[in-house]
Order: sequence, then structure tokens, then C-alpha cells
Amino acid sequence: MKRITKNIGLRGELPAPADTTNETDLNPSHLYAIIDIETTGGQPAQDKITEIAIFIHDGQKIVDKYNTLINPQRPIPYFITQLTGISDEMVQDAPKFYEVAKEIVEFTEGKVFVAHNVRFDYSFIKKEFADLGYTFQRKTLCTVRLSRALIPGLPSYSLGKLCKSIDIDLKQRHRAIGDAEATAVLFDKLIKINRPVVDGNMHMAAENTSQLLKQEIKTSLLPPNISKEQVDNLPMVPGVYYFHNEAGEVIYVGKSINIKKRIIQHFNIDYKSRKSLDFKNNIADITCELMGNELVALLFESAEIKRMKPFYNRQQRRSVFNTGIFVYEDEKGYKRLTYGSINKADNVSMTPLIALSNHYKAKGFLYHKVSKFNLCQKLCDLYKTSGACFDYQVHQCNGACVGKEKPETYNVRVNAAIDSITYEHNSFVIISKGREPGEKTIVVVEHGTYLGFGFVDETFSASSLEDFKGAITRYNDNKDIQQIIRNHMRSKHKDKVIVFE
Repeated sequence: MKRITKNIGLRGELPAPADTTNETDLNPSHLYAIIDIETTGGQPAQDKITEIAIFIHDGQKIVDKYNTLINPQRPIPYFITQLTGISDEMVQDAPKFYEVAKEIVEFTEGKVFVAHNVRFDYSFIKKEFADLGYTFQRKTLCTVRLSRALIPGLPSYSLGKLCKSIDIDLKQRHRAIGDAEATAVLFDKLIKINRPVVDGNMHMAAENTSQLLKQEIKTSLLPPNISKEQVDNLPMVPGVYYFHNEAGEVIYVGKSINIKKRIIQHFNIDYKSRKSLDFKNNIADITCELMGNELVALLFESAEIKRMKPFYNRQQRRSVFNTGIFVYEDEKGYKRLTYGSINKADNVSMTPLIALSNHYKAKGFLYHKVSKFNLCQKLCDLYKTSGACFDYQVHQCNGACVGKEKPETYNVRVNAAIDSITYEHNSFVIISKGREPGEKTIVVVEHGTYLGFGFVDETFSASSLEDFKGAITRYNDNKDIQQIIRNHMRSKHKDKVIVFE
């Protein structure tokens, strides 16, 4: 058995990337590259590898191994050194990744890439090779998933606690050589757990292992707690899906016009940060609600995110929108945009054009409209003065603030700005495809305010807006909802729209 403990200077062109996927007719005699790495941090996009260890297993035993420190060509953070024991001094004379890249390719060629939480190690190594202009691709297998399948019910499947649970001696914790060796011993134990000899039939035992490994390789990119059957049973229709943790709590809400396809995309995306890895590892169940079409899925997703505030949703979490953008006409005939509290709109007693979360967001919104539509800062309450606004002094305002531009000319641009944030019609209903044949969805907007949506039988008959309002579930209106509906109305949709003026 050979052991390489440092770079031996192999250079030259990297071999052509292998054309490989996670589809395989694997049998236990194939080779597995069991890998662990140490890095400068948890994000492949910006962090680098400091150590790599590879143990080769032939389906029966460990037959070879490789280990080297790597100079990351950047300082190693203090807390990483405290965790791994790898310091800047230790890697100062170590080879750089490009100097060992050819060895890593050759050492793993034709082998299944095995790791504990394989997505972490695989994503880092793929990124290092991508930086060299090379596509690194291997079949993958995750020992976390394999452990959960073969040793269910353990309190933890982290490498340290798992090794303690099944009596694996884990030396040099948080060093690549120590963790890779422990993972190799774990892998050896796991495949032998699934290989009992029945009536002396070794062939049947080996076939048992082959089928299990084949299945795990196909599903290695799924979260450890999610089975292939769960994904296979997902619907391929529009709707909203929920990821739950082991306690049943919703940790993420999403939507798609094809739920199954979108969720598979979630799981196939390369790991970008430690947080994204934690996110996938925390997914223990998937549920969904069918919506019938993309518009209603978007509306319901937004409402659910605001209601539940799942930990891993960052967009659309805000549920309080206290500040509005208003329009009124002053005594000189100029249309003026302003902002203020929706509940305490001073002397502006009309419905807001749009609701935002706070005054800071509202001012930023108005500054954008002033710039885009060449409006006057003073007439948008963004520049307090009795004379000309600042933009007029630098020749960026046409002078509405001092009466130089006539109201009818200025108001054309104000109306264009208003049109960009409001609906074409004041009150309307959108009728679209339902969840099943014979059903339709209705979305109701009254006086520019979204009221909600509902599902009705295709025989449903309505002669007034009140009839439609009686058939919906009420939901809150807000900036996010308004944007969703505006975008839909401006798209090339084929929905029926009934207008009430």
C-alpha cells in the first residue's frame, strides 16, 4: 500500500475531464475515492483548500492513500488555525493547488467521490479546478446519507459523534488525513453492514451492496433526510412547496410552475456557503399546496413567507408596510408625489399608490422615480426649500419648482411615473386556470387594492365585483403583491381580465 505525503512535482496538461454522471451500474469491486479537505473558510467562491486527503477503497478494503498540505496563497484566519491546527507557517512551503491538480485528477479518475457531507468537499474541489479552467466531474456518494439509511435512529450523524457511536477511532479531528481515514473506516463498516452472507451465498451479499450503493450514488446530492421516493412523488404542476426540519417547522417556502423540477434544482445546485449546506442538511420533509397557475402560486408564496417568516427565506419576509406614496394636486395645478404614514397621512386623505415598509424606503423609492422620470425633488417632498430645488440649480430640473415649467407639461411625466407603479385599471378580476379540470382561479383588485384570490368551479357565474369578492379568501395588499400583479398584467399572459370601472 502506497502513501504519498507531499507533492512530488507532477506537472503538465490535466487529463480530459471524464464524462460521468451519477448513473452507474456499480458493483462492490469498483473503486471509491474517500476524500476530506480543510479550507480557509466555508465559502467555495472565496475560500481555498489548505489540505486534502484521499483514501482509495476497492469495495473490500483500503488499498491506497494520498495526503498533502496545500498553500492557499492567502492568510489562514486565526479561528481556522485554532480549529484545524493548520497555520500559515505550515503551508508556506506546501504546493499550490495547481501543482497537485494533475495528481488529484489521476488519483480520482474512474472512482466514485465519497465524503461525509459530500457536497461540501465536492463543491470546493470543483471550484478549485474551475479556477484552472478545468471541469472536474465525478460520481458522488455521501456517507451521511448512507449512515442514515443503514444505521437509523442515531442522535447525530456528524462525523465526530457518528464515529463515537459506532466505535471508530477518530484521530487528528479536523485534519484532512484524520477525517478522511475515519470516513474510509466508516464506509468500510457501512457496506459490510449491508452485506450479510445468506446460506453461504457471497454473490447475493455482494449484489445487496451493489444495489444499495447504486441507489445512494443516484441520490447522493439529496439532503440526508430526504429519500428518492419523496422526490419521485412530488407533483409536476404549479404550486407552493415547504421545506420542514426534523421538528416539523417550516424553514423555507418556495413556488414553481413545476414543483418537482424546481425542488430537484434546489438539490443539484453546487454548495456556495456553509449556510447553504446547513440549509440542505436541515431539510427533513417536503409538503406542497397546488395552486393551478404561476400568478396564484406567486401571490400565495408571498403571503406564506410573510405569515411564517421561515428562517431560510430572506426575500419578502417583511409583513408590515406602514408608509405610502401618495399623489395630490396643489393649488397651482402641479401633481405632487409625497410620502407619509398610511394611517396618519396628514392632510393627504387618499389611498396610497403603493405601500412600503418605512419612510427611508419611501424616500429611496421617490428618488428613483425623480431620476427616471426627470421630476422635481421639491415637488416630491425630497428637497425642503421656498425657492428652487437643488436639481434646478445644476440644470437637472426643468423648473416646475419655480413655475418655469408649466403644470400640464410637468404632469405628463408625473402621470408616467404613476403608471409605472399602479395598475392600468382601477378595479378588475383575473380569471385563470385552476388546480384541476373544471376549476378556475380568480384574483380580485378593487380601487387599486389587492383583496385576495380564490378557487371556483368553472360554472361559477358573477354579475358584479361583489360576486367575485364573495368567492375569494382575503389576503393583505403590499408592495410585493403589487409588483407581482403588475408584472403579470404587463406580461403576455392568456388570462381573462374583467374590468370594473
